[in-house]
Amino acid sequence: MSFAEISSAPSPRTILCAGIAVLDQVFRVERFPVGEVKTQASAFLSVNGGNAANAAVAIAHLGGRARFVAPLGGPAGEDLNGDQFLALLGREAVDCAACPRMPGVPTPISAISIDTRGERAIVNFRDDRLAVARPADPDALVADADAVMADNRFPEFVLPICMAARERGLPVVLDADEPRYKSEALLKVASHVVFSAEGLRATTGIDDLAAALMRASDMTLSFLAVTDGTNDVLWMENGAVRRFSIFRVATVDTLGAGDVFHGAFALMLAEGRPEREAMRFAAASAAVKCTRFGGITGAPTRAEVEALLAGA
Repeated sequence: MSFAEISSAPSPRTILCAGIAVLDQVFRVERFPVGEVKTQASAFLSVNGGNAANAAVAIAHLGGRARFVAPLGGPAGEDLNGDQFLALLGREAVDCAACPRMPGVPTPISAISIDTRGERAIVNFRDDRLAVARPADPDALVADADAVMADNRFPEFVLPICMAARERGLPVVLDADEPRYKSEALLKVASHVVFSAEGLRATTGIDDLAAALMRASDMTLSFLAVTDGTNDVLWMENGAVRRFSIFRVATVDTLGAGDVFHGAFALMLAEGRPEREAMRFAAASAAVKCTRFGGITGAPTRAEVEALLAGA
């Protein structure tokens, strides 16, 4: 079956994305500010952010049904960051009805500068009081899902969701971007773990990514892969490290590209695609996103991804 045939499938898959919610304030600048200076931005956007939230938007753009759950600040009407975040995800047709709101705690926020190379510099605030939140009913959350995609920012929040999904035999994709307390349990529960290069190095203490991936394979039986910006994607297959080159594009904005990869990968697994094909689709999705400014608002449609794949 070709990706074009997948796109005409009559039954969109439902992906539950669980993790962290962030309101991103994005500034486009010629170069990153250095020292005590004032820098004029050429563009500004408020967009939703956070690994799992961005993955949910990517899934929606690619034709899947996206649901999102994460602890937010509250209550409604007082935590304006959370109110704006939910409004932005609502415009993307992402279902956020299950998100708990924590009274007296602010929703995470980031100030992000993106330079003319498409690279980003991020200042983030996340209140640790959000870490005490727990999902009300993990079994109900995954009852109608075809796959789960989770990040590891709040491991104790997402772990019971991932466990409930695995009990139902669902694919569970973990974005292992930031090692945290109890992340080790997530590595074992997930069916598929896709590290960022920084996350893999921090997890294993090994700088060489191929060697680090081999070390990670001692920690879990999950499918393992690692993305590394414009460098090759590596993954484990039959005890050996494999690699493929990413798609070369004119980069405008890398913000959210890794999250697009994870969302697209989870969607393809939910549609029954093998890991290698799913990763290629995910890499093409991330590449298209990098060609436009606006963080996750630049997540591509399936037709755009298929066009890149067809021309590769």
